[in-house]
Amino acid sequence: MPVFFGVAGLSADLTVLIDPQLALLTIALVVIASIGKFGGAFIGAEVAGMSRAEGIAVGCGMNARGSTEVIVASIGLSMGVLSHNLFTMILTMAVITTLAMPPTLRWALRRLPIGEREKKRLEREEIDQRGFVANLERLLVVVDEGVVGRFAAYLAGVIGAGKPTTVLHSSGEIDAEPTEGLHLEEMEKGAEDSREAAKKSDETPVREAPVTRRQHEVLSAEAVAKEARKGYGLLLVGLGRAVTSKGAFSHRLNEVAGSFDGPLCLVLKPATAGRQIPQLGPDSGKILVPVNGTAVARRGADLALAIAAVTGAPVKMLYVARTGREEPRDTVSHRRREAVLKDIVALADRYGVEIETAIRSRAAAADAIARQAGRNVALIVMGVARRQGEELIFGETTTGVLRRSPCPVVLISDERVKRDESDREAVRTGTGTG
Repeated sequence: MPVFFGVAGLSADLTVLIDPQLALLTIALVVIASIGKFGGAFIGAEVAGMSRAEGIAVGCGMNARGSTEVIVASIGLSMGVLSHNLFTMILTMAVITTLAMPPTLRWALRRLPIGEREKKRLEREEIDQRGFVANLERLLVVVDEGVVGRFAAYLAGVIGAGKPTTVLHSSGEIDAEPTEGLHLEEMEKGAEDSREAAKKSDETPVREAPVTRRQHEVLSAEAVAKEARKGYGLLLVGLGRAVTSKGAFSHRLNEVAGSFDGPLCLVLKPATAGRQIPQLGPDSGKILVPVNGTAVARRGADLALAIAAVTGAPVKMLYVARTGREEPRDTVSHRRREAVLKDIVALADRYGVEIETAIRSRAAAADAIARQAGRNVALIVMGVARRQGEELIFGETTTGVLRRSPCPVVLISDERVKRDESDREAVRTGTGTG
């Protein structure tokens, strides 16, 4: 394409415009072409019911000439229908109208008031620039045929709808009677719910994307690592018996997650939770989301709201950062808390989800979350920081929640921080400061 337009430009002879008669003819051609296309676009906008200001903006935007005119003129020149003089005039008209379009369109848009719908769209785009789910491009899913695997597959369909997804399916070592293919049905159900939610919210329809499925008798870390090298934005894992009674992770989950350096989304069923995974919906229990102002906690809120926007489940945001008992209101911590909750409310508005907020800043985070989890909560979604090390470690708060939670827990982490060789040597010899 660049070669074609380069050759077309070389075929023009701008020196012919020195002739006053040809220059006037070129100006007349620009005027006639602009009136014709601007007028057609303006009349079309009027017929469509747009305002006059909107019609002017549409006409200014449509007035530019681009590849079509140059292609037709090049064909005419090669066939001998057009002379070099006329070809040069047409090419000049295309360049002038293309260069004139941006300033005229900016002028027209300044006169055009932004409607409520357009304002909301721009606000959504601004919030999505900082979002995680909205910018997710490819999803890698590791599940088995148990209840946890099927629930994880449903969540993968919800957040991965419209995104290329690869499913690594393990048929062994599960926590329920295997039923072949149910996880794919759950994933399709989640994707269908996501498409329906997009239609209702008047957003861009979710397109269908390919799902690649690979089955393994016993899923190995090597298989996950091999697939992960192809480039994925998130690894979503749903495996049975992945959490011990002490809140630690199983050896199999450690191996699978350890083979992926990007963000993790772990769907877990603690030992204290029931055997059945609850169905999320408007009449179900709440989705509890602990937040504390960190970027990874906001990522958890983003994920929870994306799920709630599709399922209709109610959401409760729980602020759990510690503050002093007698701390005055006008302090840095209080202003930070207000800013965090304000940001979360704006994020909820973007998804069209009404949320409930609560503050528990004078108790340990794990205690506050566990107490709230016993109050009609169907799912806990937490953004967690991934610690350095070979095993999965997310801190004492996460361990405490997994040890005591009466409902399933979804953890979404940041990327794994890699140590360089000097750090590894310092840790091995005991000379490091960490």
